[in-house]
Amino acid sequence: MRLHVLALLGVLLLPAVARAEDPADPPHLRAARERMVREQIVARGVTRPDVIAALLAVPRHRFVPPDMVASAYQDHPLPIGEGQTISQPYIVALMTEALGLQPGQRVLEIGTGSGYQAAVLSAMKAQVYTIEIIPRLFESASTALVRTGYPDVACRLGDGYLGWPEAAPFDAVVITAAVDHIPQPLISQMKEGGRLVLPVGDPARVQDLVRATLSGGSLRFETITAVRFVPMTGQALQKPGPR
Repeated sequence: MRLHVLALLGVLLLPAVARAEDPADPPHLRAARERMVREQIVARGVTRPDVIAALLAVPRHRFVPPDMVASAYQDHPLPIGEGQTISQPYIVALMTEALGLQPGQRVLEIGTGSGYQAAVLSAMKAQVYTIEIIPRLFESASTALVRTGYPDVACRLGDGYLGWPEAAPFDAVVITAAVDHIPQPLISQMKEGGRLVLPVGDPARVQDLVRATLSGGSLRFETITAVRFVPMTGQALQKPGPR
């Protein structure tokens, strides 16, 4: 089953989000964030109010390198060092909506990267566990999450292929790097009815963004759209194979 993303027509209404005035979040960046959500997120068919509110609330510019702040709300991914990127805002919103989270549910993110996706999930009142394999990114993302007001996000340095067994089971899992197969340890850490959202395919080519739902001990797959992600590293590179 292929899910089609439809553009919304007419007046685009954004939910009101209470924000504390913050000198690190100046008016021109708040305006850029609101424009990002209106033109890149809502206009492309993301409809869940809690996802839209989270994208409005999280200051994306605090999760990019200092020389990238002016570009933080533009419609494309940005480099964050170590050969990694912060995903395009729309893709973050699309993956977040596909997870189908409810407040209080437990979600595992594989590939913390900048920390932005974890912050968005936390803003939705989820219990967030996130794993990063690159030490420098782990340190910078952990710091950014605390400084930006998301200290409850649990961060771990390690290989996300193995998941986080002691925090399982999870209502949802999101992988923010491309793999050519579904890591079995992650499936075993999902609840019945749990959702797994990830890019599947050759990391050197365009991949399919997929949602897999655990039902009766097996996965039911839906393809959402075509994407391009950097490859998952660590043990994922040692276990090639079709999903």
